[in-house]
Amino acid sequence: MTVQLNETHDASLRSWVTTANQAGTDFPLQNLPYGVFRRQGSNQAFRIGVAIGDQVLDLAAAHAAHAFAGYTELQGGHFTSAVNASNLNALMGLGTPVWSALRLALSRVLREGASQQGALQACLLAQTVAEFALPAHIGDYTDFYTSVHHATAVGKLFRPDNPLLPNYKWVPIGYHGRASSIGVSGQQFRRPVGQTKPPTSETPVFGPAKRMDYEMEIGIFIGPGNALGDVINMDKAESHIFGLCLLNDWSARDVQAWEYQPLGPFLAKNFASTISPWVVTLEALAPYRLAWTRDAEDPQPMAYLDAPDLRESGAFDIQLEVLLQTEKMRTEGAPAERLSLSNFRHSYWTIAQLVTHHTVNGCNLNPGDLLGSGTQSGPLAEEAGSLLELTEGGKKPLTFSNGEQRVFMEDGDAIIMRGWTQKDGWARIGFGEVVGTLLPART
Repeated sequence: MTVQLNETHDASLRSWVTTANQAGTDFPLQNLPYGVFRRQGSNQAFRIGVAIGDQVLDLAAAHAAHAFAGYTELQGGHFTSAVNASNLNALMGLGTPVWSALRLALSRVLREGASQQGALQACLLAQTVAEFALPAHIGDYTDFYTSVHHATAVGKLFRPDNPLLPNYKWVPIGYHGRASSIGVSGQQFRRPVGQTKPPTSETPVFGPAKRMDYEMEIGIFIGPGNALGDVINMDKAESHIFGLCLLNDWSARDVQAWEYQPLGPFLAKNFASTISPWVVTLEALAPYRLAWTRDAEDPQPMAYLDAPDLRESGAFDIQLEVLLQTEKMRTEGAPAERLSLSNFRHSYWTIAQLVTHHTVNGCNLNPGDLLGSGTQSGPLAEEAGSLLELTEGGKKPLTFSNGEQRVFMEDGDAIIMRGWTQKDGWARIGFGEVVGTLLPART
């Protein structure tokens, strides 16, 4: 968790890809996130790319152009195979020394005045003509519940006198989700069907879910894993994290209310989850780390969930924005409207604690596994990360500028999530956006 700044974080650095120097870009030279892409409409194999301004740098093509010559960590068959792969799994498994060396090499060859500019111009593709796939093959997906504000707000809806269950402040709560239905930004999915128990009915009914919702989350991609039976301790946890992305964990609230007791979510969650195409590395986020705090009145982390530098730099200052665009807005060319703005710094548990807790019983993680942070709500009402909270369980409709109202999502609605971090003296780092659209249920 120790913050290590280096030359790649220098805010004065500029790129020969001029759009990377524009104010407000998500992808300046100081970011360099990874994704998987190909040209739209082509039958090309997907390949690894790096976002720089409004372009994607083809990593395999850059390697073939000898962009990484002279870096010991970036030589040999394992690295060559990793950069030529169709997903990030192999690169994720190579570990921090390789990731850091590659970031440094990319930073240098993409800077203004770099001698490799001529050779690398041909390795760029405009993001507007690129098609993106999932960054990695996600073998396993675990969703956590790390926002105490979300847990409390939702708890109040169902247990007004006892909103927060007693285990919440002691143990990171999570459940294993469905990896096969995770899609990349642009995902469209049908309104799910299932059993619900209307309050006016004595028996459950079957049909389309009526209380469709989103959840604003951070996705955590695992790098090197651990052998079955081994534990990833807190002091090593972040070396097992490749990077972060945006995650929308769609939820059918009425299905969830009926099925989640005595076990966890099932059909209410497994129909779709959507992530952003770009994975931002922890090294890129180093300048934006914050002290992590735990109220003195709350239980302090058990020894296995604690570390000397946890409180100094365990949190991240990442702004998280959610917008909704109705079908009518889209038809009329109107922009999406903001629903909420929160921040990842409010998370009750850190990413390192999630990794350590996940493995403390010997559970093995693998490169490309995905952890969800859980809905990231802040302490204020306008920082809620779901419609369930914003509308107080459906009691208070939201009204948009065109007069439309929403309690939960309607068919044709698109949810747009964005994330970024910025502060004086440092370059703005963005995550791009993740977009998902709800289609009508199957008949």
